[in-house]
Amino acid sequence: MDKNNLNGEGEATNLNIIFKALSDPVRRKILALLKERDLTAGEIASFFDISWPSISHHLNILKQAGMVVDERRGQNIYYSINTSVFEDLISYGMEILGKKSKD
Repeated sequence: MDKNNLNGEGEATNLNIIFKALSDPVRRKILALLKERDLTAGEIASFFDISWPSISHHLNILKQAGMVVDERRGQNIYYSINTSVFEDLISYGMEILGKKSKD
């Protein structure tokens, strides 16, 4: 996702997906874990007392929002944060604040 997606056509849909992803405490904790280092699904699951299908569901929502990317390394798939989505959100928020302060 890039800045144009936040400011242009489909803006509401993209923001809804991002905010839906951020609305769940499990997904926010996953993001906090990934902030420290890339992790496999199994490593992520070890921090939670929920089922593997639930972890997979949360990871898929984060991936759909563009907040997490996965990369195969040998036999493992590692998940990492896509910082550009957060940079775009900050930029979008700054634009809103800039427009509001000019009013």
